[in-house]
Amino acid sequence: MNQDASIKKYALITVTMASFLTPFMGSAVNLAIPSIGKEFNSSALLLGWVVTSYLLASAAFLLPFGRYADIIGRKKVFITGVAMFSFTSLLCGMAGSIQALIAFRALQGIGGAMLFGTSMAILTSVYPPQERGKVLGINVATVYTGLSLGPVLGGVMNQHLGWHSIFYLNVPIGCLVMLLALWKLKGEWAGAGGESFDLGGSVLYISGVIAFMYGISSFAASLWAKYIFAAGLLLLILFIRYEIKLEQPILNLRLFTRSASFAFSNLAALINYSATFAVGFLLSLYLQVAAGFDSQTAGLILLSQPVIMALLSPFAGTLSDRVEPRVVASWGMGLTTAGLFIFSFLTIQTPLWLIIVNLVLLGTGFALFSSPNSNAIMGSVEKRFYGVASSTLGTMRITGQAISMAIATLIVTLYLGGAELSPAQAELLTKSVKVSFCIFALTCFGGIFASLARGKVTTGGVSRQP
Repeated sequence: MNQDASIKKYALITVTMASFLTPFMGSAVNLAIPSIGKEFNSSALLLGWVVTSYLLASAAFLLPFGRYADIIGRKKVFITGVAMFSFTSLLCGMAGSIQALIAFRALQGIGGAMLFGTSMAILTSVYPPQERGKVLGINVATVYTGLSLGPVLGGVMNQHLGWHSIFYLNVPIGCLVMLLALWKLKGEWAGAGGESFDLGGSVLYISGVIAFMYGISSFAASLWAKYIFAAGLLLLILFIRYEIKLEQPILNLRLFTRSASFAFSNLAALINYSATFAVGFLLSLYLQVAAGFDSQTAGLILLSQPVIMALLSPFAGTLSDRVEPRVVASWGMGLTTAGLFIFSFLTIQTPLWLIIVNLVLLGTGFALFSSPNSNAIMGSVEKRFYGVASSTLGTMRITGQAISMAIATLIVTLYLGGAELSPAQAELLTKSVKVSFCIFALTCFGGIFASLARGKVTTGGVSRQP
């Protein structure tokens, strides 16, 4: 095997293994939420923060770390991210209170930001444009494999070993990824080596994102939430004004103005994740609290969506190398909208087969959207911006996920208040789930137009014909 082929092989193996960790963690934790609530006697609001704190920290640090990786080397930041994610997983498993768990999840999110900001950038750096869609499809399939195993393995572990074991499982996997990266991953891929790091912009961005997302997530619980939200919005406006003036910003805003494909593909990603991420969280609560299934059975039911994602993503990625990504991704957004709309009619009496069929529909839609959309984003920038592009997409994904959880947590809290989750709250919980899905369906419907508006996708500045 020549050196180039070897680098490609181990980059794909290492990155895909790391890409497994975060989605597995996310989907497995969703299944453990009721058990965590019982152990710590926590309200739905605090339990929502077990998920939201991770997403908020990831969203805040992703863009700065992506830019930093472009400067000092993507491999360095990648390995540091794996190490931090693994160590904080250990801390999460050892948490003795809901507050400690939320804090450790936030630290885990910072490690996740380092992974998000470098993984796709490394693959894009190693593989040429004509192979990129296929490789990104494989990586996305690994993500969905993590999502698939999360509910099943997480449900089994939660039921028989306790929720702590879910976090402990990340530690040996993370150590293996680190060893493999140090041993076999040759290269640093510092596309912006020698350029300066924008510390002032990073501080503005991190502060703005944290305040903005915290404000959104706390509307139902804090009188100060609207003021914190406004402060975050102001900081983000100042960040944009500050970045425009810099020659080497952490976020090159010209990428959005020069390429409609880059701008609208990122907008489509933000909308899609805002509408879909909380599906697992909501259905996990519905299946266990309202429908009366144990965590293991609920996990098996939820498995149907990510399995379809994992099976179809490589096909969708390869298809986007041949067919205009805009078309494939827009069809995916449309199918996702249909699935969310069907779930807005959910009741306690809804037959299980219909839930499973609709999860398959959602999985098909998301698979057709994700890989082609990622290919469109990474293919529309120059090599030196791969880290920024990867981080921007990651920021859209994480921000969308945080918005999704904020909406779901807000609606559930409005219906249940501070009451603990129990079968007695089944009717109110189901109503809150229906309202959430209705909002998500309307949001995703708007995303179809954002996906179509991107026009013909460009690859490295060269127009790609349908």
